[in-house]
Amino acid sequence: MSRPSPDHLLQETAQIAHHFHWSLDTILDLEHRDRQRFLDEIATMNDPGTAA
Repeated sequence: MSRPSPDHLLQETAQIAHHFHWSLDTILDLEHRDRQRFLDEIATMNDPGTAA
């Protein structure tokens, strides 16, 4: 898997920080695959059609 572009990394980081209030260092310590899993969870939480 290739690394995300700087713009994509910024978008990932901003979204995760916004939802989970994690520090930049914590988010950047995650592998890209793990950041993507958290972004998928955020999308699921924000989908009103998804049962909690």
